[in-house]
Amino acid sequence: MQVSVKHSLPGRLRLLYDKNEYTSKQALLAQTLITVQEGILDTNCNTNIGSFLIYYDTHIVKENDVLNLFHALTGKYLEDPELLKNVDQIPETESIESVLIETLAIHYLKKWFLPLPVRTLLLWKSLLERCFHVLSKFAESKRLFSTELLDATAITVATLTGNKNTASQINLLLNIGEEIEEITKRNSYGNLAQSLLSADEPVQVVEGMNEKTVPASALKKDDVVVIRQSGLIPADGQILDGEGMVNQSSITGESIPIVKKAGDSVFAGTVLEEGEIYIKVVQTGKETKVQKIIDMIDNSQSLKAAAQQRSELIAEKVVPFNFLVTAATWFFTRNIVKTMATLMVDYSCAMKLSAPIAVLSAMKESATKGITVKGGKYLEEAALSKIVVLDKTGTLTYANPVLEKIYAMEGFTEDEVLTIAACLEEHYPHPLGRAVVRAASEKNLVHPENHTKVEYIVAHGIASTLNGKKVRIGSAHFIFEDEKIPCPESLAEIKKQSSLEGYSLLYLSHDGILVGVIAIGDPARPGTSDVIRELKNLGLEECIMITGDTEGAASKIAAECGIKKWISQALPEDKVKFIEDEKAKGYKVIMMGDGINDAPALSAATVGVAVEGCCSIAGETADIQLQKSGLDNLVTVRRLGMGLLEKINENNKTIVGVNSALMLLGIFGVISPQMAAILHNGTTVAISIRSMQPILK
Repeated sequence: MQVSVKHSLPGRLRLLYDKNEYTSKQALLAQTLITVQEGILDTNCNTNIGSFLIYYDTHIVKENDVLNLFHALTGKYLEDPELLKNVDQIPETESIESVLIETLAIHYLKKWFLPLPVRTLLLWKSLLERCFHVLSKFAESKRLFSTELLDATAITVATLTGNKNTASQINLLLNIGEEIEEITKRNSYGNLAQSLLSADEPVQVVEGMNEKTVPASALKKDDVVVIRQSGLIPADGQILDGEGMVNQSSITGESIPIVKKAGDSVFAGTVLEEGEIYIKVVQTGKETKVQKIIDMIDNSQSLKAAAQQRSELIAEKVVPFNFLVTAATWFFTRNIVKTMATLMVDYSCAMKLSAPIAVLSAMKESATKGITVKGGKYLEEAALSKIVVLDKTGTLTYANPVLEKIYAMEGFTEDEVLTIAACLEEHYPHPLGRAVVRAASEKNLVHPENHTKVEYIVAHGIASTLNGKKVRIGSAHFIFEDEKIPCPESLAEIKKQSSLEGYSLLYLSHDGILVGVIAIGDPARPGTSDVIRELKNLGLEECIMITGDTEGAASKIAAECGIKKWISQALPEDKVKFIEDEKAKGYKVIMMGDGINDAPALSAATVGVAVEGCCSIAGETADIQLQKSGLDNLVTVRRLGMGLLEKINENNKTIVGVNSALMLLGIFGVISPQMAAILHNGTTVAISIRSMQPILK
């Protein structure tokens, strides 16, 4: 089985596979076969996006071993009928194309093989169902004139006047439009809460001197859980023992992992990137911070239909006019043929059919560009929105720290500082250390192993000896408090400047003297300022960044991206409040993010957009998900939405113009009712075909 690495941490691996090459049953079979292998702790398969999330024991298997296990899954296993038979198949998403083909096939099979009396009974049955629907809608809304009434009247008159073929054709076109609408509604959103809570990862609970593995759902308040390097923290809790670097970006938006030690609180959904901690569970299940976020989503998220309501409203408004023209024709001519001709031509049929087809075409076009749209409504709203709110970490940046500056001291050069730092950091990779090693590699700096044994102090730093001299690298606490390294006067200005620019600092000492300070940052994605400029050119009035990171980090990224307004140190509820306030002013708002902390805002926004590599909650909550190209594809979404609106408006103008002309021809007796029906249906098909054409050339 061919897979590619999407994201990798020691003990945790996310892999992607081609959904066009492997069925969902084969993917689930692969999950089963991999899970039982030695060293594999847990495997989760997401057949919707084509990915595997693997947890493995680094003492037993390595990343390459996991990849080799997948590569060993050849057709011998994945195509074995006996193995596949035992796999529970998940429900497949309904295909609009297959439903259309099925509807057409059933219609023409009935026409070709059923006798006329039976077809007539079926037509009357369909007509009575439509009449009942009209009465139900009238009882509910107290509105007499509706597209349903017009549809039922057109079929009734055609049937009563013996034009059963025309009645059948009208009924078919209406059925197709209704099928498209219903499928889109059903596929817009599933049960969000269920999909978010489906994973149940194993955790290690400490009982006396022993540990036992239990599902996360089995955790109880006051349980003691041990989390080791790269482990996901399963519940809100307080650290009893140990120390580590915790990545809280999914909750707070902070791009750099922070030190957590005994007495500190940790949240469910965050990741222990290094170290080992024992936590006492404080909140589980529905009481965790992550679950509270999910509750916020559930409370604010209604099922959003993707049907094109605008076209339906136009169709509703012209229905009384349609009846008025028909009544006037009968009143002035007393000619049933001319009256029938006007009734055979209506606006609603074409409008109700062409709009969903235009939506389907736009959604398909989006998919070819790496954009998943959960409903045409969101393309429309993306085109009409005036404000875009952007998360920082993982959205405007890659959430991948890089070395920004080196401050060399005491006669050392920048390259010497970087060489020594990389020599130490390569032994214990963590986000800041990886940035140092990567920078040294890019400058082709060779750092021979002249040092003695390297000692790693969790969440503090690294200690060793180089050519008989003590070398230390790590946090300010480690260098100045634990190691008692003198603090030079120039350091105050470095700290001040780094704080303003949002950098994290690593300190390097040599022989008891501070010889270098290394500034690590999380820069903006390349080309982001161009994207922001293009979004404004496309009519967005404001681009606002809201982040949980510090003011310094926020202002630096905002400047790099050309963003004039930003809010720093924001909590998830702060993002929601800002969006709700803007919506209360009458603005439509696009929210773009990638983490758990962004999920409530994605839900609250008019359109929620999740970027590539987002967490599962953000992806499920968002209305639009960008699978590739990052922020660039937000421009594509905007253009597609604007093009879709333009196409629908052009279609509606054409429908009104052409059908009005057909009505006039019918009134003056130029065309018969049969010809009116043929021309009307032909126009509907032609406009539908035009709706299928790509928006972006």
